Amino acid sequence: MTNIRSRIRPQRPAIVASLHDAVRPARLLLVAKTTLAVGLAWVVAPHMPGVTQEYPYYAPLGALVSMYPTLMGSMRSSVQTLLGLATGIGLATIVVITVGPTWWTIPVVVGVGVLLSGTNWFGAGKEYVPMAALFVLIIGGQNADDYSLGYLTQTAVGVTIGLLVNIVIAPAPLTLAAAARVDTFRDQLSTHLHDIGNAVTESWPPEHQQWADDAASLAETTSGLRAALADADDSRRGNVRARGGRGETQHVHAELASLDRIAHLIRDISDATADTIWDRPGALRLDPALPGPLAAACHAVADVIAQREPDSAEAHRVRADAARAVRLLLETVDDRTIEARRTMGPGVLSAMHLRRILILCGTGKSAED
Repeated sequence: MTNIRSRIRPQRPAIVASLHDAVRPARLLLVAKTTLAVGLAWVVAPHMPGVTQEYPYYAPLGALVSMYPTLMGSMRSSVQTLLGLATGIGLATIVVITVGPTWWTIPVVVGVGVLLSGTNWFGAGKEYVPMAALFVLIIGGQNADDYSLGYLTQTAVGVTIGLLVNIVIAPAPLTLAAAARVDTFRDQLSTHLHDIGNAVTESWPPEHQQWADDAASLAETTSGLRAALADADDSRRGNVRARGGRGETQHVHAELASLDRIAHLIRDISDATADTIWDRPGALRLDPALPGPLAAACHAVADVIAQREPDSAEAHRVRADAARAVRLLLETVDDRTIEARRTMGPGVLSAMHLRRILILCGTGKSAED
């Protein structure tokens, strides 16, 4: 039991985050719209004319596959699904009107469907190419024509209902959620730089090294944020709730680009510091005079990164303090380089990167003074 708890404990933040994502307002709205669309599709399906009313269960399926968090995503998924179904039904039809379904034609046509689904022509509908072909040949059997018509028509009915629900109850643009994640990333970068500042002043080697392990996750976080911003952009297309410039993302893209560059610089500082602390290959010794000013500069610049209102009086004060701390670090590096007649190793790299971070945070010339 203790073993299981020790394994679960590190996963708790990810589990909590996943549960939080599942009950976000935007997700709950999607749940409600999906429920409504599936219910409406099931009510409408039995009233379809002709033979199609014999296959009502495909209408709720069509409604389900059409429901995406964004309107454009729903349209893409719907069109791709119908295209995949039509292609699969077409493959099965060729078999039906030629040699018929046999022990070898069924696996062959499924194989062709899987092959076609790998072309990236069908997007979200790629899995339906071999599936539709298989269903028509096995379930349709002698009534393949009627089955194909009912399958495609009822799915189209469900897709149409799903799109109508998504249009009438338009999802809110995802800009605010993406911006909140970017703000969280800003806090993560600030915390990481604080951890580096703490590490260089601890007894060596430091008792904890989570900060060094966390550096590798910064790139993954950036990639996830780009995907979230792409979804936010997608959520505005064709969305009546995004008219009049509401939910624009240009400023969030610019902020993420800046934080991405800052993340690369912090990773370099983290790697160089970790190399020195644990005497890895390529490490350069940290002069005894540098940990103090290096830690102070890291903490000061971390406070700058955490500022969310760069034009406020508090932000200007924090930036001025950070510029002085970096300047003191540079002076210490210069003095010790002359006195010791050797490179100051991670002190030089860290000083350069901290200056660049200040410039990226909007310090302008103050970082150069």
